[in-house]
Amino acid sequence: MTRITPFASPLLLGFDSMEKTLERIAKASDGYPPYNIERLRGSDDAPDRLRITLAVAGFSEEELDVSVEENQLVIRGRQLEQAERDYLYRGIAARQFQRMFVLADGMHVLGAALRNGLLSVDLIRPEPERMVKKINISVSQ
Repeated sequence: MTRITPFASPLLLGFDSMEKTLERIAKASDGYPPYNIERLRGSDDAPDRLRITLAVAGFSEEELDVSVEENQLVIRGRQLEQAERDYLYRGIAARQFQRMFVLADGMHVLGAALRNGLLSVDLIRPEPERMVKKINISVSQ
């Protein structure tokens, strides 16, 4: 049986990589760590920015990794093993995570900051130039 997807339309050329990305995102959504995405309004000469904030309490800067792989922002956390402790109760999970965000073409990561257990990653999408390209039509006889 053949699976038909919305990207199988002959009018959507070159979108097969987007379909694969959407499948990966659907598989990787476990909800940890929680996050916010907010729009930061720019001034007249600066474009709007986006800020992704993840709750990463208990992680140090060395235990976090923020990278851009192809068109994806990947944030990973892995807590290092500490010396043996004798817990009477352990309610704070020490688990690793990987959170991915698909970036649209032209999106750039400005930087990341860790403060009070919150990791903030700032993104910007510069306004693209409006460009019209004239295609010449050749006539053959």
